[in-house]
Amino acid sequence: MKKTVFLMILLIISAAHSDAQQQDSPNARQARRIMDTAYERVFGEQGSSLKYDVNIIGIYKTRGTITFKGKKQRFTDERVDTWNDGVTAYMAYRKKHTVEIHRANSDKKDKHSGKFKFSLNDFNYSVSQTDEGLLLTLKQKKGAKGTIKEVKALVTPVTYTPIQLRIKVALFWTTVKISNFKSGGISDEMFVFPKEKFTDWKFVDKR
Repeated sequence: MKKTVFLMILLIISAAHSDAQQQDSPNARQARRIMDTAYERVFGEQGSSLKYDVNIIGIYKTRGTITFKGKKQRFTDERVDTWNDGVTAYMAYRKKHTVEIHRANSDKKDKHSGKFKFSLNDFNYSVSQTDEGLLLTLKQKKGAKGTIKEVKALVTPVTYTPIQLRIKVALFWTTVKISNFKSGGISDEMFVFPKEKFTDWKFVDKR
């Protein structure tokens, strides 16, 4: 995968050995367990909802609410309301009075979503206690192909409720502040697009 020069190979083996030691440490195992629990609370089949406030290096800012349940999503911000039933995504842009229709898993429906490819197995883990909560630090392993290089996830003790994420893509950091988090009790009906409310809007099919 990497490096043909002998000395570079030695450095890689040394780095891989230290990575393995880190991941076998009690701290690394605890951090991964906490992250797995927090991730499941957000993206598990029971569903979740939260308010978010996103800042991408001061260039792109948005806030709103989002609800997950399996492959289904519902979110709203200053510009758009979106219903994603797991098959089709409907994006209602208020100013344009236009509803775009996309395939549910298409990155084209959000120009930023394609930049944040994520696998829990791409990282080495550590955890530390702060005044605000438990800080999980995820650093991308050598050779991992994901776009996210580092994650700093702040969660509450005991319940591991997410408070804030800082995500590094290339050299840039994105900050996501989270509030009003709820896990479970999510009805499937909220992901169904209410077509009857948009009869006088323009529809653009981008599937």
